[in-house]
Amino acid sequence: MNSQPTAITRDPSGAILIQWDDATETRWSVFQLRKACPCATCREKKRATVEAPPKPTMLPVISAAEARPLRIESMRPVGNYAYSITFSDGHNTGLFTLPMLYGGYDAVADK
Repeated sequence: MNSQPTAITRDPSGAILIQWDDATETRWSVFQLRKACPCATCREKKRATVEAPPKPTMLPVISAAEARPLRIESMRPVGNYAYSITFSDGHNTGLFTLPMLYGGYDAVADK
């Protein structure tokens, strides 16, 4: 994948639309981006949930930030290969590579 983004915009729902130099356009909702976060902590949580799903005992305790609607607070390039995204829940450690963003959520969810 050698395509580079030419424009990144938000639609009214807060999703991001990425136009690529090969005329491809990808759309990511905030929820999809957060769920697809590639950081080590999120990957470990996903792996642990698949291997040993949590047993329902009590309602989980969530922070005030987690209770608010999820938003993208900022998105900045990292070199010419990825974007760092800060979410309204305070999470900001994932590096979203250009191939990942180009492939779209369906490609990430299938893995």
